[in-house]
Amino acid sequence: MSIQNVTKFKIDRPAQELFEAFTDPAKIGNFWFSSSSARWEQGKTITVTYNEYNAKFDIRIAEIKPNKRIVLKWGESWEENTVVISFDEIDAEKTCIEVSETGWSENDPSLTAKLVDNKEGWVYMLACLKAYLENGVTTLRTGLIQG
Repeated sequence: MSIQNVTKFKIDRPAQELFEAFTDPAKIGNFWFSSSSARWEQGKTITVTYNEYNAKFDIRIAEIKPNKRIVLKWGESWEENTVVISFDEIDAEKTCIEVSETGWSENDPSLTAKLVDNKEGWVYMLACLKAYLENGVTTLRTGLIQG
């Protein structure tokens, strides 16, 4: 059995704008990671950072379909998860974005806590994306930082 965590949001922007927010290193810091080492392209390994958490790690871009889908892999090789970010344009100004993540071990005793934490992270990232693209808010991303 494959465990999948899925989160969906409607954002009042064309799919192309959502796609570019993820793939353009100049934009991603406005809603998700602090920075991205390069433009996201299929087959590339990208280093992303969270300055607020003093964290840096690599993501592997497994698939890119412009304005439609991004598939990335992250985590340790023995515990790698796959993230699929899909863009479904409802009309010229509205897009449904769906983020699904798979790869957890069913036998992990902390699985429930990990899934809840994961879901909270995706909801928050998508809320930050919505605030950024619809209202120009670029400071929400750091709002959950614990002192």
